[in-house]
Amino acid sequence: MFKHWKQGLASTVVIATLVMPLTATAELTDGKLKIGVLSDMSGVYKALEGPGAVVAAKMAIEDFGGSVLDQPVEVISADHQNKPDIGASTAREWIDAEEVDMITALDNSSVALSVQGLANDKKIITMNTGAGTTALTEDQCTPYGIHYVYDTHALPVGTATAMVKNGGESWFFITADYAFGHSLRDNTGAVVESLGGEVVGNVNAPLSTNDFSSYLLQAQSSGADVICLANAGQDTVNAIKQANQFQIVQSGQKLAGMLVFITDVHSMGLDIAQGLQFTTAFVWNQNDEARAWSERFFERHGAMPTMVHAGVYSAVTNYLKAVEETGTDDSDTVRAKLGEMTLNDMFVKNGSILPNGTMLHDMYLVEVKKPSESESEWDLLRVVSKIPAEQAFIPLSESKCPLVN
Repeated sequence: MFKHWKQGLASTVVIATLVMPLTATAELTDGKLKIGVLSDMSGVYKALEGPGAVVAAKMAIEDFGGSVLDQPVEVISADHQNKPDIGASTAREWIDAEEVDMITALDNSSVALSVQGLANDKKIITMNTGAGTTALTEDQCTPYGIHYVYDTHALPVGTATAMVKNGGESWFFITADYAFGHSLRDNTGAVVESLGGEVVGNVNAPLSTNDFSSYLLQAQSSGADVICLANAGQDTVNAIKQANQFQIVQSGQKLAGMLVFITDVHSMGLDIAQGLQFTTAFVWNQNDEARAWSERFFERHGAMPTMVHAGVYSAVTNYLKAVEETGTDDSDTVRAKLGEMTLNDMFVKNGSILPNGTMLHDMYLVEVKKPSESESEWDLLRVVSKIPAEQAFIPLSESKCPLVN
């Protein structure tokens, strides 16, 4: 199938407007196309993906014309509650009873691995936009799993490299205690050590930690140049706010947020977040095309899009293109087509999906602006440098995915 490659349920929404032309060979296996958005709708990752992912998916379908191969496209959504068993049971019900054709979002690595494995057994494509672990495209890769926005290899390539080169040679990690945090810590530590730095300590913190004081005090007493936050969402926001209360940065140590979203910066405010550098796949006002789409998203969601929201829009759009161009929703055929396509839209330029499922694209090192530099409520980031796709992601030559060879 890869011979063509170059390398609790929630609401259901039915959108039907313009009709795409029907080709002679066009065929949907069950006469409809259904996309599932499975995300954290109520917890620590709600702001970075959550309900905004549903908004982005709906926008993609509407912009595509509302239908494909003369059939309406449906969206269903659910809250996985950051629990792999709930994620897997929801996905199973979607596939078996709802006849879902593709699942996206999945902003928790443990949930994502569970759902990707289940979907593979049932030959359903997953386009993961929110989870970070490289296991999705490495030792646990599948023929139907696509990792679309970022991974825990791409993040430290920008952030850790910049900080080590600017004198941050010793690192102490505060790590989210599950698959994502461990993967991010390990990948970041590898980058630090490859540049001549050292990891002097680590402490694991449970997901959804409210009080980081004991972890921050351990990190502070270590004397490390850099205190690295290998977490995300509200956990990152809480940790940075509490670090500010402890005057950690003012005392000479640096904070490294390895996965930071624009919603996190907005929540913290520029007084606290200014000067923070991190790596992202998307900045809402990086060009006119991104700005125009982001302003439309803002009108619906009330917040500017994170890289994950933009990634959901792009993933759904390109999935629909592959269905339209092949004339079928057969997963093998559509996945092969996705592997042949060059992806260009408001999120990605000249992107490609590799045999291991990695969506190869450029990343960006950004810095949070000072209050005096910001021109509006969401004008929070400036791009420091572009990280070419080939540098950001694990080369296929080094991949542990059995599909590569």
